[in-house]
Amino acid sequence: MITKEGISISQLFYTTLKLVIGLVFLYSGITKIGNPQLFSVIIDAYGILPGQLTLFAAFTLAGLEIMAGAGLIFDIRGSLFLIACLLILFIIILAYGIHMGLDVDCGCFGPDDPEQVAFHDLRYALYRDMVMISGIIYLYIYRCVRQIKPKKININPLHFNTQRRILNDTHD
Repeated sequence: MITKEGISISQLFYTTLKLVIGLVFLYSGITKIGNPQLFSVIIDAYGILPGQLTLFAAFTLAGLEIMAGAGLIFDIRGSLFLIACLLILFIIILAYGIHMGLDVDCGCFGPDDPEQVAFHDLRYALYRDMVMISGIIYLYIYRCVRQIKPKKININPLHFNTQRRILNDTHD
C-alpha cells in the first residue's frame, strides 16, 4: 500500500522502527554515560564481572549503545549488527538474573531509570528486549528483500592520509 506521498507503508514502518530502536539505544547510552559509577554498581549487582571491571564495562556498554543507536538512526553499516549483539547480551544477562532470582534493577536506562521504580522486574525488561530483537529481525529482512545497503564509513586514518596525498599530488 502506498501513502499519498508515494511512500509504502512497509517503508514507513521500517523507517519508524529504525528510528525508535536507534533512539532507545541512544537515550539508554547517554543516561548511562552520565553516571557511569552508579551504572557500574548496577552491573556489579549481577555478580557476573569482578568488581574492578564493572566501571570499564559501564563505559564500554554506554559507548557502544550510543554508537549503535546513532549508527542505526543514520543507517551506518554495522550498527544493526551491533544492536543485535547488545540485545542478545542483555537477554542472556536478564535471563541469568531471572534464573538466579536476583531482585535488581535491569540497568536498561541508566541509574535514574523511571522504569525501575514502576516495575523493578527483570522479566518485563526481558520481554521488552525480545520485542526489540524481533524488530531487529524485521529490519534485517526488510534490508535483504529491498537490497538496502547501509552507508559505509571509513575511520582508518591511513585511508584519509592516502586520499589527501593523492589529491595533493594531482594538484601539483
